[in-house]
Amino acid sequence: MRRLRCRNRREDGSSSPVYRVDVVDRPRLDAVAVLVYRRGASGLEVLTRMNLRPAAFFRKDNRGAMTVPDPASGYLRVEEIVAGLLEPEDKGEEGLRRRAAEEVHEEAGYKVNPEDIRLLGGSFFLAPGILSEKVFPAAVDVTGMSPEEPEGDGSPLEEGTQLHWRSIHEVLEACRRGDIPDAKTEVALTRLLALQP
Repeated sequence: MRRLRCRNRREDGSSSPVYRVDVVDRPRLDAVAVLVYRRGASGLEVLTRMNLRPAAFFRKDNRGAMTVPDPASGYLRVEEIVAGLLEPEDKGEEGLRRRAAEEVHEEAGYKVNPEDIRLLGGSFFLAPGILSEKVFPAAVDVTGMSPEEPEGDGSPLEEGTQLHWRSIHEVLEACRRGDIPDAKTEVALTRLLALQP
């Protein structure tokens, strides 16, 4: 976390007043989010994960800072899609696809090849006013594949993770209702749907 004191310099030579900007930098600045999907009798189904999310959980301790009351009693677990930080060796599109395939195996148990990963357009910021992390959305079709038991990465954040398969439209509606309060999940869902014939 960095707290910066900034001032805008304008083309006419004038300056804005000094203002504060809080910046949260993670150890790695780029991440990949992978929508794992399959084709079933009822259409597209997607895999989500329920993960421990302490940052979302401890939001409840700052109710005085909320201008809109939050009906949730706490977000100990948040439902989202497979995701992970890019490592220093994950360079370019090849590295992005390789990392996506590794995260799918680690978090969902499916062994996919990097060339099976479908990139879903440009990367995006989740909260550009404070977070420097950019997310690269991707998807992979695992129709007909059998998963192994996901190994995880050994992080305590992955303890007790639960996997769920549901219709893509059911998951999208859950995002829009706020039952799945994860932006990268909704972005990946809408981008994949836009590419469907």
